[in-house]
Parts: sequence; C-alpha cells; structure tokens
Amino acid sequence: MASTKRHEVIKKLKSVDNNHIPIDAVITWVDNGDAKHLEKILKYIPKAQNERRKKLKKQLIEVEELKYVVHSIIKYAPFIRTIYIVTDNQCPKFLKKSDERYTKVKIIDHKDIFKDDAAYLPVFNSRSIETKLYDIPNLSEHFIYFNDDIFILKPLDQTHFFREGLPVIRGKWEKFKDDKFYKKFTTKKEDTKPKHGLAQDLSAKTIGFKKVFRFQHTPIPIRKKVLKDFFEQNRKLEIKNIKHKFRHKEQFLIQGIANHIEIKNKSGIMLQDYQLVNITSHKKKIIWLYFKLHVLANKQNKLFLNIQKLNLYKEANKKFVLEWLEKKYKL
Repeated sequence: MASTKRHEVIKKLKSVDNNHIPIDAVITWVDNGDAKHLEKILKYIPKAQNERRKKLKKQLIEVEELKYVVHSIIKYAPFIRTIYIVTDNQCPKFLKKSDERYTKVKIIDHKDIFKDDAAYLPVFNSRSIETKLYDIPNLSEHFIYFNDDIFILKPLDQTHFFREGLPVIRGKWEKFKDDKFYKKFTTKKEDTKPKHGLAQDLSAKTIGFKKVFRFQHTPIPIRKKVLKDFFEQNRKLEIKNIKHKFRHKEQFLIQGIANHIEIKNKSGIMLQDYQLVNITSHKKKIIWLYFKLHVLANKQNKLFLNIQKLNLYKEANKKFVLEWLEKKYKL
C-alpha cells in the first residue's frame, strides 16, 4: 500500500526529470563575534538576568567554521545550484572580498524572508528564522537545510537527498520524551526549557503522530511546497512559531514538520541511519577529537559531520579542529 501511494506521488511531480532537479542549500548563521549584534540582543534581555547576559558575552567568539561548511558543499555536493546564507544584517569575513570560488553563494537578510511579518523582527533564535525559510526569494522547490556547524564528508550526488523528487528522511522512531520512564523524575524547571528533543516531539504531535521520527544534526532535504502549503493552511501556527525572540518551549521545528508531513503522505524515503559523525561536547580531549575526525569520519558510511560549539573549545583543541577543517576542505 505504501509503495502504491509513493508511486502516485511521484507521478504528480511533473517537473521532476529523474534525479536531475534544481537543488539549493540553505544555511542559517550569526556572527558570534559581532559586538553590535550582541548589543542588539541585550536590549531584549532584562538587566536582572545577569547570568544569561554573562553567558552571551562569554560566547562572543567567531571561529569562521561557516567557511568550511560552504567549502564542504562546494567540494562534495557540486550539484547544489545556490548556497543561501540567512543572517541578520551581517556578512561572513570570507565573503567580504570578491572571490570566484563563491559565485554560487548568496546572502539573505532576515527582512528578505519575514516580509509581511517584519513586525516580529529582530528575532534571535533559529526556530523563528527557520519557519520563514520557505519564503527565500528564488529558492528552488527542492532544498537542503544546513546548520552552520554541519559539514559534508564525502562526494555526494542528488540521490543522497532526493530520489525521484522525494526527500530522503534520515531518522529513527522513538517515543516522545514525555512518554519515557525517566520523565517521571524530571523537575518542573526542566520541563520549561526549550530543548531540541521536545521541539521535535512537538513537530510530530502537530502533524498528528503518536511518536516521533527523530532526526539528528544532518543536512535536511525539504520540499518548499510542503512548508508553504502547511503555513498557508495554518497561519496562526506560523505566527506562534515566529513571534518568540528567543527559543521557547512552544516552538516546533520546521524540519520535523516537513519530515512528518512527508511520512504521513507516504512521499518520503525513510532511512534509519543518520550516517553522521557527531561531536557534541566542547570539553573532550584531543585524543577523542582525533578518533572522531581521523577514524570515524573516514568510515565509508559516514557522510556528514557535526561539530557543536567550536567557539567554546580550549585553544589547543580549537586549533586542532580548525587545522583539520582547513586541510579537509581547502578549495
């Protein structure tokens, strides 16, 4: 039955020519080292919240890993038509000078996607910004969403992301966080935090699921029409998701929304393998980083790399990772 429905969906994709279709990449990014941007943020954080303000100032470091994300796409995914970098009145240093290597890279400002919803700007959380990505001018119908810390490890083609026009959805079925045994022992304070896992659960619940097909920090293939149609039919949900300047427990993830709509409609190719090397802690020793980057990243089935909070690494560890990135992604 599922196979029959999938074939019906494929037939409806009249513009799809086998596996050769226009595909764009979208990256959301903020310059952590921009003092003016920090000043803008602090205007919306009460001075009484001293710890929160101190934490933001501590993160005032930019290590330019975005350059290597872009290089990884150019080098290993040459089929990408345009690389859109979505940001708030900022420009990465490596793009400030004319360079023929970056002819396919384009900066998109928040105001270019919020348009009629500009009254909600500025916003400082990715969930609000991601909600409006479908409205990037000239964005292709099929696009791949990257965070600014996700890299491609090996040469890929379109079928790693879209097959016959349908997205390849990497994930694993899991219970909702609220349904897991350990939740009986969590505190009310923890329940108020806008955690990534809970936002994924909310995405699945919004589409009517009783469990979640949980994704990780990999590039996410999305069909623009799926999001556009969803928000046209659920305008109040769109407003609810973009109105928060900072992350909020009521926000869902558009990646989860798109994935679960595709799964519900039998129009996605489900793959229960993340194919990911995930580096989530900035407190590990260099030997651990060496194992991840020089051993795991070389395994044949590992296609993607995620390095979180590189700006918080100790200097020696940061230097080690940046040197690896430079060698790996030099164009």
